[in-house]
Amino acid sequence: MNVSRPAVHPVESPPMTEAAVHGPRVRMKDIQGMPGTKGGLFLRLSQFIFSIISVSVMVTTNDFRSATAFCYLVLAVGLQSLWSLSLAFVDMYALLVKRSLRNYIAIRLFTIGDGVRDS
Repeated sequence: MNVSRPAVHPVESPPMTEAAVHGPRVRMKDIQGMPGTKGGLFLRLSQFIFSIISVSVMVTTNDFRSATAFCYLVLAVGLQSLWSLSLAFVDMYALLVKRSLRNYIAIRLFTIGDGVRDS
């Protein structure tokens, strides 16, 4: 039985250019909610408003002082509201001076602060 077989011919690869070696340079895009954007300011202000509402509800209960863990929870939510408010001020400042917050150190500070606050 005669069956045709495909022929394989080696193909040379094109020479490597500098862009191919190091990869193309890509800039960060403006992501919704990124620090220094209107979306980020909206998210931080909404975090602050909802944390104030939750603290208000917790404090208005009858047995607030009797549960120690409940007092610590109110303290943690209060710190979270201060963190959100301070980052909202940073976002407002960045929007007023029309400056981007793509600084590596600033983004790392926000990330560590949000991680510590949420844990």
